[in-house]
Amino acid sequence: MAQVSTLYINKQAHKFSAAHYTIFSADERERLHGHNYGVSARIVAKVGDNGFAADYNVYKDYIDAICRELDEYMLLPLESPHQTVEEEGDYYRVRFANDEMLFLKADTLLLPIRNTTIEELSNYLLNRLRELSKADDFIELELFVSSGDGQKASSHWLRQSDQE
Repeated sequence: MAQVSTLYINKQAHKFSAAHYTIFSADERERLHGHNYGVSARIVAKVGDNGFAADYNVYKDYIDAICRELDEYMLLPLESPHQTVEEEGDYYRVRFANDEMLFLKADTLLLPIRNTTIEELSNYLLNRLRELSKADDFIELELFVSSGDGQKASSHWLRQSDQE
C-alpha cells in the first residue's frame, strides 16, 4: 500500500491586496473597498521513493505567483448576471443597477467568476494552482483564501480517477 501524506502551505508572505465589491442582488452591492487577502493550500499526494510527496518550494513559488497576478488590482467579475463590463478606450465601463463606474484597464483585472467573494476567489485560485502544477499527481488539493482574521473560504479538488 502506498504511503500518502498531507502537506500544508500557509506562509504569511502568500497574500495580495485588491479592491472589489460584492454583489448581493440585481440592485444591491457593497461599496468599493479593499482587502489584504491571504492564500494557503493543503496538498494530499503519494509519498515517492525519495520520501517526498511534493516539493514545498515549488508550491510556495506557485502560490506566490498566483498572488502576484492579483496584487494591487481592482477585481471585477465577468460572469455576474447583474452587471455588464464594456471596454471604452483606456477604461472599463461597468453598469450595475443605476450605477455606472469607470475603471482604468491598467488597474483592473477581469476575472472569469460570478462575484468577487472569497468563495469564488478560492475556486479561481485553485484552478490557477492546478494549471501551474498540471503534471503533478495529487490525490487532493484544497486552496484557502482569507479576507481578514477569522474569515476564509476554500475550494477543494479530489482526483476521481486516473483519467484526470
